[in-house]
Amino acid sequence: MTTTGIVRRRAAERRRDTLERLSSERDVWVSTAHPEHGPHQVPLWFLWDGHAVWMCTGAASATVRNLRAEPRVRLALPDALDVVLLQGEAECFADREVPDDAAKAYTAKFGWDPRTEEDPFVYVRVTPRTVRAWRGEPELRGRVVMRDGSWVR
Repeated sequence: MTTTGIVRRRAAERRRDTLERLSSERDVWVSTAHPEHGPHQVPLWFLWDGHAVWMCTGAASATVRNLRAEPRVRLALPDALDVVLLQGEAECFADREVPDDAAKAYTAKFGWDPRTEEDPFVYVRVTPRTVRAWRGEPELRGRVVMRDGSWVR
């Protein structure tokens, strides 16, 4: 792995860059596990509301099944050269029970309202407890930018 040209960012810069990516990106990899079915990973659209990640998926999906059995989840933005990993616990909301502001923001971002679909959907909210961010080997040290739900200074 070549690390030439990577300049180690300070914690404040990493936090700023991470928040910028969470606000602007569209896709996140969602990793769940079920005690009987094992691990499952899927990309989903997501919305960052400033405190939590919101996603939406079919009510009968393996993701929802797994989260109901084991709410701990890991999320990853899709860039191996600018890594952002989030860990937290998921809360599931039926499409008819999701907070209106979250559903409206999701619809505004993607131009699609899952609540209007014939099949049921579930909104998933993940409030991160840990966030790690790094760009290459020079940034492995200090990669934790959120610990126990608080941003590292």
